[in-house]
Amino acid sequence: MKRAGNLWGQIVTFENILLATNNAQKGKRFRPNVLEFNFNLENEIITIQKKLISKTYQPAEYRVFKIIDPKPRQISAAPYRDRVVHHALCNIIAPIFERSYIYDSYANRISFGTHKALRRFTQFTRSSRYILQCDISKYFPTIDHEILKQIIRKKIKCPDTLWLIDTIIDHSNLQEPFEHYFPNDDPLLPLTRRKGLPLGNLTSQFFANIYLNEFDRFVKETLKINKYLRYVDDFALFSDDRDALENSHQEIQKYLANQRLVLHPQKTQLSATRLGASFVGFRVLPTQIRVLSKNIRRGRKKIRHICKDVSQGKYDLQHLLNSLQAWRGHLQHGDTWHLQQQLFGELDLAASDQVAREGVDRQRSAGWLVEQQCNQLSFGESQQEQCRQ
Repeated sequence: MKRAGNLWGQIVTFENILLATNNAQKGKRFRPNVLEFNFNLENEIITIQKKLISKTYQPAEYRVFKIIDPKPRQISAAPYRDRVVHHALCNIIAPIFERSYIYDSYANRISFGTHKALRRFTQFTRSSRYILQCDISKYFPTIDHEILKQIIRKKIKCPDTLWLIDTIIDHSNLQEPFEHYFPNDDPLLPLTRRKGLPLGNLTSQFFANIYLNEFDRFVKETLKINKYLRYVDDFALFSDDRDALENSHQEIQKYLANQRLVLHPQKTQLSATRLGASFVGFRVLPTQIRVLSKNIRRGRKKIRHICKDVSQGKYDLQHLLNSLQAWRGHLQHGDTWHLQQQLFGELDLAASDQVAREGVDRQRSAGWLVEQQCNQLSFGESQQEQCRQ
């Protein structure tokens, strides 16, 4: 297998780091840390470049906080300068790994994503009798550093690039404690092996995709499952042969144990596709695609927060309108016409947009009005039943 070398010179160029800054600040351009960085942009880029070339670069501490979305998660936000370095690295090494991915791997890839995954999932569901749907228990906190580095070294041989990759992996902060024991483990082994990637970083998403890439090929080439797809650690196998999926389940457990991973016992199930299956926030049924009720609650909560920020003058109304349009675009991937009418019918977006052009004071008044309308949105029993899993 040919490995890539001579990558370091491409990573540390001024042009690549400048491109990385542009990528890192998308959607965050007016945050204080980004504005501060951009105020001395050229000096900041040269400083990062010098630290990388001299190998004096060391990642700073993460800002750690917890969210409930919908379950508790620990988010680790790297400082902006480190995020620039992450993008500079991925700009160069991502195309190398892209060539090895199977087609039906949809996370952290340009022109892929959840909506394309949903269309493929729907196609497989409606052309198969059975589905084996799996989820890996505590995936990001249990990714093994040693195994990850071995996988990366199968594709990259450039020593300087490997130094940067190892530096980023080794500086992963402590994740939530969760220990899996595997056959032949001594009692202390799970406690001594370094594991876990910080949720919220570009490199963590990228490394997590790499970690299961060989598993994807195992399912396709060894188990001979043609209808298979994966989004991060959520994957599904489809077949008309129930016994084949049951056998695949056993083989998958063995393979993942070698990667020091465990399937989630409640989220891994074999069922008939006619009963429907949930994937990336939607429920795919034989004749309909519905949005999961928990996702609607999360969307409404997010919109209410944005409305509140608009009413307080933190954002303009155009930001709200863009957010609503993005959410409507997401809902349109399901059979949601009535749901959209129920959610958005009370919001007079045209009037709000007109007020937004008349000045800040009127804008804040309109934002307050929209906030009140959002707070009044509620589901009747029929809408709740439509969204229920």
